[in-house]
Parts: sequence; structure tokens; C-alpha cells
Amino acid sequence: MKMNLKNIPWKKRIVQSVWILIGMGTMVLFGGAMMQKSLKKCAGIQVEIAGATQNMFLDEKEILEILNLAGKLEGSPVGKINLRAFETVLEKNSWIKNAEMYFDNNQVLQVKVLERQPIARVFVNGGSSFYVDSTSLRLPLSDKLSARVPVFTNFPSEKAALAKPDSILLFGIVKLATYINTDSFWTAQIAQIHINGESKFEMVPLIGDQLILLGDAEQLDKKFKRLKAFYEQALVGQGINTYEKLDVRFDKQVVAVRRGTANAQITENILAKKQ
Repeated sequence: MKMNLKNIPWKKRIVQSVWILIGMGTMVLFGGAMMQKSLKKCAGIQVEIAGATQNMFLDEKEILEILNLAGKLEGSPVGKINLRAFETVLEKNSWIKNAEMYFDNNQVLQVKVLERQPIARVFVNGGSSFYVDSTSLRLPLSDKLSARVPVFTNFPSEKAALAKPDSILLFGIVKLATYINTDSFWTAQIAQIHINGESKFEMVPLIGDQLILLGDAEQLDKKFKRLKAFYEQALVGQGINTYEKLDVRFDKQVVAVRRGTANAQITENILAKKQ
């Protein structure tokens, strides 16, 4: 249905015309401001790195080197800089989880980088090693820094594309390392985790020289509670080096082998009875 302009009151027509003119004027001013801003040049670069709480594998100098290799930024017109392209370049670095870039009101380029945090170092049975983060992503070693994280030995493969059993094992490493890292007692106590021929975990403590048979990475909370209770009850009374092997793989018990014997002593965990 067509609108008959003759039926619209003349005052309403004036008001509508004024608002149209204001809108057009605003768009012109806004477009002009954007055009003027796009012609201004990048006045500098400010880098902020977040994500790493203890180990910083990236620094401002390295970030700037990556950006400068990708193209000229300082002194270039703001409107001609493809920020998303530069973000993509940064995110190709294994240690960079996310990168965001924007210009502030002073045309200074703000570069916000989120660094990946290693949670474990994994040694392959062939001799090489790598870090792994909480997403199971493998990270390269650094010449600048060695992270203080749980060490896993005898991982079976260094291939880029892991077979399903090795991929499941790596997920177990992440799960176990995360548990250890979130508990100050176990962070201080567990020095190394060995992967045996059955892809099960065997832990070597810092205090005492027992071998701790953990098994897989399931029911970690129950296993570690049983182990801690055993430390507090049995080892405190009989000496920490009385046993050469502790086995927490079985529900509601710790199987402890006395040093120099083949006989196993089964000690029930008090905490297990409450589970």
C-alpha cells in the first residue's frame, strides 16, 4: 500500500526531515573521523604476555621479532594494517595460545598474547623430549628455560600423529600431571613418573626410594588419598625406607613390599573405608 504524503501533517514531515538530516550528518562525521583515524600512523607497539604463572617461555623481544618479520608496523598507516593477519602469524607459534591486537586512542598498537603453560615434560624412549600443556598439545623445548614440572619417562612414540593407544596414554599423562600440579604436597614429593611396558604409571618419590605402582590415571583422588594415609600411618612409625614398593592400584588398600623380601604386606587405608 502506497503512503499518501498529502495525508501526513506538515509538522510531522518537518520532524522526519530533520531526523533524516541529523542521521546523514552523523554518518558523514563518523565516516570522516574513521577516514582521518585510518590515515594516522602506528605510533608504537606495546606487548602484554599473560597465561604463564611460573615459566615464561616468551618475552616482548621475541614477540616483536615475529611481528617485524611479518611486516612493517611502526610508522605504517593504521588503516592499512591487517590486524587479524598479524594475529594469525603470532598464533602459529607453538607457545602462543591466543593473540589479540588493537589500536588505542593514541595509535599505539596493543598486543595481548596468551602463553601456553606446560604441565609436564615427557621423555620418549628414543631419547627426545617435549612439554605438554593441559590440552594435550605437545610443546617444543626452549633454550632459555627449563620448566619445573612433573617428568614422565619412556613414552613410546615421538610421531606427530599418535596412534590411538599413545594418544590415550598422553591424555593420561595430562590428567596425572594436572592432579600433581594442583596439590602442593605431591608437587614436592613426586620427582618422576615412569611409563612401564604396559603403559601404566610408576612413580619415584623425592623423599624415600620406594617405587609407587599407580596403574592408570583413573580414580586418582582415591589412590593418592590411600597413599598419603599410608605415609602418615605406616611410614612415620616404621621408617620411610622400610618398604621398597608401594602398590595403590587396588581399591581400598595399599600393598607394600618390605625391602629385601618378596612378601607383601597389605595395609588398608582408613580413608578408603569412608569412600
